[in-house]
Parts: sequence; C-alpha cells; structure tokens
Amino acid sequence: MKTLVTGATGFLGAAVVRSLLSKKFDVRVMARQSSVLSNITGLAVDRVEADLQDEKSLDQALLGCQALFHVAADYRLWVPKPKEMYQTNVLGTKNLMSAALRAGVSKIVYTSSVAVLGKCNGSIPADEDTPVKFQDMIGHYKKSKFLAEEEVRKMIRNNGLPAVIVNPSTPIGPRDIKPTPTGKIIIDFLNGKMPAYVDTGLNIVHVDDCALGHILAMRNGEIGERYILGGEDMSLKNILEALSSITSKKVPTLHLPHNSVIPIAYLSELIARLFGSEPMITLDAVRMSKRNMFFSSEKAKSKIGYIPGPSHKAFIDAVEWFHKRGYVKVGLSSK
Repeated sequence: MKTLVTGATGFLGAAVVRSLLSKKFDVRVMARQSSVLSNITGLAVDRVEADLQDEKSLDQALLGCQALFHVAADYRLWVPKPKEMYQTNVLGTKNLMSAALRAGVSKIVYTSSVAVLGKCNGSIPADEDTPVKFQDMIGHYKKSKFLAEEEVRKMIRNNGLPAVIVNPSTPIGPRDIKPTPTGKIIIDFLNGKMPAYVDTGLNIVHVDDCALGHILAMRNGEIGERYILGGEDMSLKNILEALSSITSKKVPTLHLPHNSVIPIAYLSELIARLFGSEPMITLDAVRMSKRNMFFSSEKAKSKIGYIPGPSHKAFIDAVEWFHKRGYVKVGLSSK
C-alpha cells in the first residue's frame, strides 16, 4: 500500500516510518527543502519535497497514495510568533486533508495530541470522552492542535474524510533530534540543569510503541473515532527517579511550589525576547504543570489491539541515544 507520511524527519514521524517499513508498507515521506534528513537517512523510502502551505505540492505528494499518516506538527511551548504555529498546525492540516480528499486516499491517520483532551480528575486519568472546551487550552500549541483536530472532525462529518484520530501522550526514546520539550527535561536533568522540581505528572510512552499504535489505528481504527496512545502515568519526581536509577545522576531534593516558579518564568521569557534565545522555562509550561496530565489508553487497547511496553525501556533508549550523540555527558550507569 503506497503510504504518505508527513513529519517523517521528526521524532515521532521517523518512528512511524520505521514501523511502517517493518510491516512492509510502501512508504513515501514528505519533507521541506530545509528539513534535516538524519532521521530517515538510509531508509528505503520515496522522498518528495512539499509544504503544508502549498496545495499543489500536496497534490503531487499524494499522487498514487492509498493511505496517509499526518504526523507533522509545530510542537513548541515557546512561540515568539504564534501565527506560524497556527499556519502549520491548523491551516496546514486543513490543506492536507483537502488534498487527501482530492486524491481519493482510502484511509488517514491524523496525529492529534492528548494536549487537546480534558484534564484528569485527581488520580482518575482522562480519556477520549472527558469533557473539554477550547477555553481550557493553555498556550498556542494546545490551542492550535485543538483547532486542527476540530477541522479534521468537521471534514469527517461534512466531507466524508476517511480519517482516524490518534492522541499520543508523551513519547520518549531515540531520534529526538530537536529535542521535544520532554526530551529537554531529560537532557537538562542529565546535564545538571534541574536544581529543583515541581509537582506535576505526565503519561510516558516509548516512541516506538506509540508509532506501532499508529499502524494499529490504520488497520483496526474506526473512521471518526479517536484513540489515546499512551503508556504509564508518572509524577515528575518518579520520572527523575527512573532516570536516576539508570544513570549516575541524583534527583534534586528541592521541591518548589508552582507559584514560586512563575516569576522565574517571566524573567526567563523576558531574557529570551531580549536576546532571541530559548527561555529556560515558560509561563505556559508552569501553568500546564499545575495539573497532572494522566490519561487512559484502555480504548486503544480494547478496540485496536494497542499494547504499550514499560516506560523503563523508553528511558534507557532515550538516555543511550542522547549520550551517543553528545546531547548529554552522562550515559547509562554500569550498575
């Protein structure tokens, strides 16, 4: 089956490509001229240059394709120019879905995010049906992904778009080249740049398990349905303890209340704007951290056969990859 993958040069997209190739799919990847290709170098894929803002290039990219995985997204918590993010995540998604309809693509997997879902209630994880509204979205990334998923849903209802929606939680593992915000947490901890932590929680999944979930959604997912592709709910402290257990780094003992971090975030963003750099911490990140981001993948397990592995392997693979490529000086311990 000729299959187009967007975002193939990125972290999750590259894992999806590898999973597709292992299942003998005929893979075409879409990349911009400026894309860094290291994540797909040496893979048996057909590469086409195209841009989500260029509808003619999308028509060419989809020519002859029966399936589409739209994994590409602008994933940042620091967004000095928000318009760019909305153009990529919202308008770009709409352009690609329209092109898929014109091309007669048989089935689509759209990669959304758990960022658009409702919040967990205490210790009870959120699921696909947890109530949520646009006003609940914190930051431009969440807002843009919420609007993008709404565009996909609208086209499913009104235009017969043959799309399944997946909502990955927090993937970690190899080939996180940017890195993602979560990858940066790992890097900062291992490089000794995390002197303290706050009470928050994430749902951790190995990027390869999440990628396989995409293939299962293509094969077994019902058009119009959404499936959370998650793994293990962990507090930030538990995450740092897991990293500590496989390396020589010690978990910071200083625990900070959320409100005490807000002035630091304000100052960090001010410095970033003045010097054109990345802030150490953002206001949106602090605001999001006030609630645990815990999610249930039970629907994906029961409906499409999704089976995520232990988070321990994800941490090992992430640390090993970051260490081998010089992101961190600390590698896996020998104990």
